[in-house]
Parts: sequence; C-alpha cells; structure tokens
Amino acid sequence: MLIDWNHFTPWSALAGGALIGVASAIFVLFNGRIAGITGIVGGLFKPKRRDIGWRLAFIAGLMAAPLAWLLFAPLPAIEIDANSTLLAAAGLIVGIGTRYASGCTSGHGVCGISRLSPRSIIATLAFIATGVLTVYAARHVLGA
Repeated sequence: MLIDWNHFTPWSALAGGALIGVASAIFVLFNGRIAGITGIVGGLFKPKRRDIGWRLAFIAGLMAAPLAWLLFAPLPAIEIDANSTLLAAAGLIVGIGTRYASGCTSGHGVCGISRLSPRSIIATLAFIATGVLTVYAARHVLGA
C-alpha cells in the first residue's frame, strides 16, 4: 500500500479521528459500553438476552458508512499487494492477538486510552511495537 503524499491532506484524517472520538464518547455515555469492534462482534457468538440488537445495529452502521460516503464522492481505490494466503494468515494472527489482548485497537487504543486504562495503554503500545517490528521485518529483513 502506498500513500499518495502529493494529495494527502491532514484535515480529512483529523476530521475522521474527531468523528471516531465523538462517536465512541457518545456510545459509552449513552450505552455504558466500549466501542471495541472485536468485543461487539465476539458478543454475537455468545449472545446474551437483549444483547443482539444493538450489536447488529452497530455492525450495520459500520457497513452503511461507505454506502453513505457514495452519496458525496466515489470510494477510494483499494489496492492490496499481498496474496490471499498471506492475508488469511495475517487475519488469523490478528484475531488470536485480539483475544489474548482482550480487545483491539478500537477498544484499547480509542476507548481505553481515553479512560487512562493502564491495561489499554500497555496493549496499545504492544500493538504499535508489533506493527513497527512487522514492517521493519517485511521491508528490511525479507525485502518485501
């Protein structure tokens, strides 16, 4: 994946980050729940009474967002420079990691850090360190 630095504007990233922060704050204030995607999806596999509706609504909102974007502009092109086997293995590793960390970057990085949770701060630092090491290994050790 390459970033087109000539057309990169930090304003859209800032606006997107602000929207994620506001949405997460509203979600926790009105529902008392953390907007962690893996926790929300994982809760569908062991559903509790009166717990499925809001989870499905949240996921539907995530899927509806790109469709709403189409009302204003075309979706950006998606280009993935990896084979299907590598993507499947990476997805499996990320899934296992989120189970061990009891959450993902949305739960720990956005919601947990904003609540000054020590566990979330450590988990997010581990996510970032692993990402840095993975990119370093892929680009400088394996030459990908």
